[in-house]
Amino acid sequence: QTPKLLKRLFLFSYASAAPNNTDGRNQTVMFDTLEDWRDELERTKGNVKYRTVTTNEGYRVSEKLPLYFVVPICISEESILKYEGRGIPIWCWSCHNGAALLKMSAFPKEQDDSTSQMQKAFLDGIYKTICKPPYELLKMDDLSSSLPSLQDIQTAYTRFKQLFFIDNSTDFWATDVKWFSLLESTNWLEIIRRVLKKAIEVAECLERQHTNVLLIEESATDLCCVISSLVQVMMDSYSRTKSGFQSLIQKEWVVGGHGFLERCNHLRKSEKEEAPIFLLLLNCVWQLVQQYPPAFEFTETYLTVLSDSLYVPVFSTFFFNSQHQRDTSASGESLKTQSGPFRFLTVWDWSVQFDPKAQAFLNNPFYAEKPKPDKSQRKTARFKHQRQLSLPLTQPKPSTKRGFFREETDHLIKNILGKRIGKFINSSDEPPNSFREFYESWHSKPVDYHGLLLPRIDGPEIKVWAQRYLRWIPEAQLHGGGTIAITAKILDLMEEVQSLQVKMDEEHSQAVSGDVHSISTPRNSARLSSLFPFALLQRQSVKPALPTSTWKDLEDEDDLVKRDDEFVDLSGDM
Repeated sequence: QTPKLLKRLFLFSYASAAPNNTDGRNQTVMFDTLEDWRDELERTKGNVKYRTVTTNEGYRVSEKLPLYFVVPICISEESILKYEGRGIPIWCWSCHNGAALLKMSAFPKEQDDSTSQMQKAFLDGIYKTICKPPYELLKMDDLSSSLPSLQDIQTAYTRFKQLFFIDNSTDFWATDVKWFSLLESTNWLEIIRRVLKKAIEVAECLERQHTNVLLIEESATDLCCVISSLVQVMMDSYSRTKSGFQSLIQKEWVVGGHGFLERCNHLRKSEKEEAPIFLLLLNCVWQLVQQYPPAFEFTETYLTVLSDSLYVPVFSTFFFNSQHQRDTSASGESLKTQSGPFRFLTVWDWSVQFDPKAQAFLNNPFYAEKPKPDKSQRKTARFKHQRQLSLPLTQPKPSTKRGFFREETDHLIKNILGKRIGKFINSSDEPPNSFREFYESWHSKPVDYHGLLLPRIDGPEIKVWAQRYLRWIPEAQLHGGGTIAITAKILDLMEEVQSLQVKMDEEHSQAVSGDVHSISTPRNSARLSSLFPFALLQRQSVKPALPTSTWKDLEDEDDLVKRDDEFVDLSGDM
């Protein structure tokens, strides 16, 4: 049954009976104390120009703001109290060069003249206080006018989801031949591209122009959260670790006041406020993860289970609109039960959902860990990166195989790679020359996986998050292929090298006595699905709705995965 009241959600029942022996924090900074904010300021070297304020203790300023937050030193307490926190630049993050990323909730647009004049004068005073050229430069960016509206995002995602509601094999193969057209018509990938482009523009201001950036939005809890989080993932290597990314979500989204309850429509009251804003962030982060895997401590599987956790009513992390709503709900239930402190569980304790073996899939074994600074060597070797565009036209041997992401026809390829990619690259909203120069200059150099990361956003570089959206479609699985097959093979080799090293050490230590045993290392490699670990390791072959002679030959086979590796032409003889 769909709960219509907040306290009828299962998380309230579960929290009252949840065990108290779980590690809720799990190295994740929760940003629910003054010390957490001060430590973050010190970590980013932002404590010179910014300070943590306690003005909102008891939520006397606003119930939408967190208990503690950071503002420029020059902002007075009276200014914060005047308009319930509106019009106040709130600190998000400081760059290594001193430039800072700020956000601000705007005043309502429909106001009477006298009120508008007072608010305008107030904002002018705030701007003059924090913008002091040439020493302190400030760029303001109204995200409500430069990015798609929440309604546009919801509409695009609704269309996008429909592509994956496939009931049978016949529907799959019927939509496969017009996949690219259907995908482009949803506009979801274009929205992801625009959001990533906006994040790059902000990164350019902070990194190259040394300019403070003030993100403005009506509530500063939706698109502000997306852009500020993306900028920090791109510019701060700490946010690319698992604990750092989780701390970032806590700071910008959970404590920052994103309305998860309304945006995810957990109570199913109204669809007017529903919008997949947090999923939009995860889709954008996934683009970075699949473009630069060694830069992230977590995997795409981590992002997938995190997106699933958005709807798991066991944790409180993604089920409240604000810190105030969460605190009042917890305190009210504690008085009601009178059985000790009422304790909501946090999603960051992954042991609640997964055993240690399953949690291993969340960690990236190829993560290029940041080396400890060596004072004797200032300049360290930088990682080299292969910059190879995955355009279908540039494949050395075009395959004649037809599949979910394969070529459809020669004519369609020309259409896709000609008109549509040209449309993406030369669109009217193309960034100015300074942006293009910054973008191309960065991509012409080797990547430092612990420095600035800029996503590739031109044309088909923006991809579909296959693991999340295709995992329940058997026909889209590729057994013994995909990135998981490469990963599994490399892990096997790494394990074998480590095993051989151990054996060599044992031989060296036993060489005197001559007690050396022969080493046998039989390896039984499973045929993993490309959508592993969500898809089954093996499944029965599914006959498509294509009367091909190839599939007639395969009908006698019990299981495709038992066959030797071979090329299967799904196009067949029509």
